[in-house]
Amino acid sequence: MDKQRIYVHVVGFSDVERHALNTVFRLSEERELAYAPWAPLSAPGVQPSNFLAEVILVDGASAEAVLLHAKTTPAGQRLIWVGSHAPDHAWRVLSRPIHWASVLNDLDAVFAARQADSGFLDLDVTMPGPLESQPGTLQKRTLIVGTSEAEQARLIALLAEAGVAAVDRVGSTETALEAMTRHHHSCGVFDLDEHHVDTWQLAHHFSMHNPNALTMGISQHAGPLAPWLNRRRVRRDTQRTGITALVGRPLQDAELRRWIELLN
Repeated sequence: MDKQRIYVHVVGFSDVERHALNTVFRLSEERELAYAPWAPLSAPGVQPSNFLAEVILVDGASAEAVLLHAKTTPAGQRLIWVGSHAPDHAWRVLSRPIHWASVLNDLDAVFAARQADSGFLDLDVTMPGPLESQPGTLQKRTLIVGTSEAEQARLIALLAEAGVAAVDRVGSTETALEAMTRHHHSCGVFDLDEHHVDTWQLAHHFSMHNPNALTMGISQHAGPLAPWLNRRRVRRDTQRTGITALVGRPLQDAELRRWIELLN
């Protein structure tokens, strides 16, 4: 059976949000119904194609959104608007933080509508499609981004004491976003001193999508040996990022336990 594919025209969004969306697209390739980014094809001397994306996903805070707000979408194309001040012709309106399972569910609804009525039937789909088992059966899970193997071992041991045995250890932005998309996490631990991964943006992304989770940042600049100005700066930045627990290096088990006990 040929794979069914929905093309999505993405307008606006931050680099981290686009990375997360591309991860959703890539993960969808494992299903019978897949999604792919759409871009207009153009070349010198070539007639532009009349093919339109089935979905246009718009960041309402972007500059391009002003033009799309007043422009009616073509028949059969669905407009999913993220943010406030959505136009009347928007098919779905999502708020931030973006729940990527809801986006996937809405995209599924586009295909269902197209199958049922050639794309002109509106469906009422209100519940997001789960990316894993039922929420009531989910075990507590932690995401660890960066940190050394020794620090990871200490964290995993302390988490296990608190009854959190499921841990996703990642070392890149892509794998971190993929883990956030696949799983619900009760805790996220981010090495803020890691220079090869944008842990600050990832921590912000995690805290926005998991407002009830423990978002922990680890940094040598928060440790007792760091200059006072560095400690003040990193604490200020963590507050802006949404990090709720700031732990200094070298790690102290007693301090880690105080935070991890909040997961119970």
